[in-house]
Amino acid sequence: MSPVTRRIDDHGVIGDMRTCALIATDGTLDYLCWPNLDSPSLFTALLDDERAGYFALAPDWPDARRQQRYLPESNVLQTRWLSEHGVVELTDLMPVAADPDALPCVIRRVTAIVGEARLQLRCHPVADYARARPDTSQPDPGCVRFDFATDHAPSLALTATRPLTLEDAGASASFVLRAGEQAEFRLGAADDPRLRAHADDSLPRTLAWWQRWARQSHYRGRWREAVTRSALVLKLLTSRRHGSIAAAATFGLPETIGGERNWDYRAAWIRDASFSMYALMRLGYIDEASRFTQWVAGCVAHSHAGNSNLQIMYRLDGGTELHEISLPHLAGYAGSRPVRVGNDAWRQQQLDIYGELLDAIYLANKYGEAISARGWQHISQLTNWLCEHWQQSDAGIWEMRGEPQHFLHSRLMCWVAIDRALRLGEKRSLSLPRTRWEAARNAIREEIWQHFWCAEGGHFSATRHGRSLDASLLLMPLVRFVSATDPDWLSTLEAIERALVSDGRVLRYRQQDTPADALCGEEGHFVACSFWYVECLARAGRVDDAQQTFEKLLTFATPLGLYAEEWDARGYARGNFPQALSHLALISAAVFLDRKLSGEKSLWQP
Repeated sequence: MSPVTRRIDDHGVIGDMRTCALIATDGTLDYLCWPNLDSPSLFTALLDDERAGYFALAPDWPDARRQQRYLPESNVLQTRWLSEHGVVELTDLMPVAADPDALPCVIRRVTAIVGEARLQLRCHPVADYARARPDTSQPDPGCVRFDFATDHAPSLALTATRPLTLEDAGASASFVLRAGEQAEFRLGAADDPRLRAHADDSLPRTLAWWQRWARQSHYRGRWREAVTRSALVLKLLTSRRHGSIAAAATFGLPETIGGERNWDYRAAWIRDASFSMYALMRLGYIDEASRFTQWVAGCVAHSHAGNSNLQIMYRLDGGTELHEISLPHLAGYAGSRPVRVGNDAWRQQQLDIYGELLDAIYLANKYGEAISARGWQHISQLTNWLCEHWQQSDAGIWEMRGEPQHFLHSRLMCWVAIDRALRLGEKRSLSLPRTRWEAARNAIREEIWQHFWCAEGGHFSATRHGRSLDASLLLMPLVRFVSATDPDWLSTLEAIERALVSDGRVLRYRQQDTPADALCGEEGHFVACSFWYVECLARAGRVDDAQQTFEKLLTFATPLGLYAEEWDARGYARGNFPQALSHLALISAAVFLDRKLSGEKSLWQP
């Protein structure tokens, strides 16, 4: 295993709903795709070393204590150094432009709070996944221009309120700040007028934008800080241009150190995005639900397979192809290779996505605007297709790369899809083939009870006529297929606890029991499944256990309250970061558990 200069946990994330950047506690911006979240990278040192691009800014205090925090209810990040010599603060942000098509701009403002400090800056962008070094020029002492011989990165510029120096295809600066003094650096498109507007109100305006959005939340419960941070993460991952929601901000961060499970999550999974929309709606963010519904409608209309057979994932702009390639020139985080971009899972069939999508659309219509006539036509086509194909095998929720299987979770969500379509049609008095849909829904229910129940183990099984367990079974009571206090479900929950739960953290499955997992290496504990477990405990009446487990899971967040996809055995972040599925599961568990503790009846019923 290669040494890790900066752990995943040591990062904060900023963004403008077009792209995101990761900034470590040492002041280094070591991950940024530009200009879009799914564009090739500009800085990728997190996945290799400084040769892959970085933007460092820090005082010459190697022994200083380092802290990071977000300014209240915002995605404006502040990094602090505390030393016997003084205190320095670095504030990082991407302004939210009035025009959603505006190219991103990174603003880095450093201030000496106490004492005197010498600051060092080095900015070395390497575009196109660290394959294109720039030609640099210096129009004036406060500006360095970066021109790339690739279409993947337009010309960029770094401007500063302190003199810059050209340095080996990059820029550097060394300067002293005394108490009360500050310097500012802006990186963006070379022709962006904001780069020269160092005295403008970008910081207070961006801070106010995020705070206005955060304060629209209806949640006033016990874990407001954690819920608000999770909502802000989901908003960061929401495309302001398209209305889609990315699964995560990054590519290539490993689920297992040194292993091959290194995927690209900078795309919109129908499942994850639907769950995200559901979580945001629970907090009162109805506009996001409307935008997402419009984006999905476009995906359906332009799918390669026509209006019925959905892909499991799409590009953020609704594009259909996400071809997977490896980047052999990148060493990978802690030597975890191959580093992949694109994701061949877009070719898989995963029947569960219909359930997540129709559940979200049903709730959006129940608590928001009524579905359009064309929208109902699409829903009807999807449901009719599912009535004919729900018995097929597929790759399942975890995107197994082995042979397709008959997964309980896929059957379960097919049942949800048809059930929600029926409910939606009844609520809006819409035309539908009721007899056909009801027959299919009933057939799926019978199939699950007859063929996915393991009598020997006394629990539901992850696969047809199987014996193995899978944490996706935790969704059975959450989607109200089975009562959370049904004896058969409670025995399943107990079996999951014995096989998959450790210290409140939940494995998705055991590799040795899952032939469809054709990859090498063990996984970590899955964050979303752990929060699903909390909600199952609360629904089963084990409220004290649920609260204790939830509080424990909060301690496994990064210092900024962020979650990746998984944890390793020591509770450190693994996988892409921050992960939408993790944060939306936290929101769902917090909202439900808070209402249980308060004795309130949930308003969110399908």
